[in-house]
Amino acid sequence: MLLSNIIIGRIKKEGPILFRDFMEMALYYPELGYYNSQQDKIGANGDFYTSANVSGTFGAMIGRQIEEMWQILEKKPFKIVEYGAGTGLLCHDILDYLKNNTLLYKNLNYCIIEKSVHMQELQKKLLIEKVCWYSAIQEIYEIEGCILSNELIDNFSVHQVIMEDQLMEVFVDYQDGFVEVLKPAKEELIDYFDNLNIHLPKGFRTEVNLEALSWMKEVAQYLRKGYAITIDYGYMSSELYKNNRSCGTLLCYHKHQTNDNPYQFIGEQDITTHTNFSALIHWGSQFGLDCCGIVDQASFLLGLGIKEYQEAALKNNQGNLEIAMQESIINYRLLVDMGMKLKVMIQQKGMPKHPLLGLKFMNSSKTVFA
Repeated sequence: MLLSNIIIGRIKKEGPILFRDFMEMALYYPELGYYNSQQDKIGANGDFYTSANVSGTFGAMIGRQIEEMWQILEKKPFKIVEYGAGTGLLCHDILDYLKNNTLLYKNLNYCIIEKSVHMQELQKKLLIEKVCWYSAIQEIYEIEGCILSNELIDNFSVHQVIMEDQLMEVFVDYQDGFVEVLKPAKEELIDYFDNLNIHLPKGFRTEVNLEALSWMKEVAQYLRKGYAITIDYGYMSSELYKNNRSCGTLLCYHKHQTNDNPYQFIGEQDITTHTNFSALIHWGSQFGLDCCGIVDQASFLLGLGIKEYQEAALKNNQGNLEIAMQESIINYRLLVDMGMKLKVMIQQKGMPKHPLLGLKFMNSSKTVFA
């Protein structure tokens, strides 16, 4: 049965449903939702690339940052908890880098939280040691180390709102096709903007990711001591609610093409929205996470010494023009294309203030805490 017909059946039975519920079904419905289906999602045969697909250097730099965190944690047994590990490439490349540190690697546990059975199967083909799988963070005992997410939050299901005479929420109906209807927004959504001191102009459409706040609370609750690294597309509030984004940030990815229509290719395309990092910082602080800083991905990688790392690798392959050209393309993707769009936020709990290599160029980044 087509997923679109299942959603239509629900609407005919219940009436218009929240856009958030439509998105949840489109992405996560058992076996038919985009992330629970068997189709390729990441890479050349999928719908999009992540930084881990571009080069193993990305994972090596994450590994270098984690190695520094382990040192700050006095070289004690260390857990890495990765949410939604995709094909497992990032985990593979992090572990490949950390193998060079015998003491760290010996006392390391790598935990992947993955709800998709299909994605778990892909990961287990690639990852043969050091990794355990879980369906929820509640299953992992006393986390001291680092909780990592790479392009996770932008796939949480969101509420869509439009400011009219009052804040209205988008619902999805079906009348010979999917149509949107507006109803007054519930207090939880109004409070979201009040807490962030955001006043939307009339006609402004945007998203509210309440699931991100629940996730932030979960991270804070189960991280006993250490850090959280969050990598995602997004902005601070000061950028997110500018007039040029008055139609919102929702984008769909299908066969490496983008569109803004979530009501087509249902279950066959990714649906994403940009992360509000101001919200993560605000509620993270309330839940007990201190924000160490936020930078764009390019600044993060440069602070960790990606250039020097690549130069050392090239010295081992002197005269190989093809490898040099590949590095040039990789640098464009990691440091310019994705590098300027993705943000990296680091938070900490139970830790003394300590400078981190990945935040070395934070003051030169354009990102501000607002």
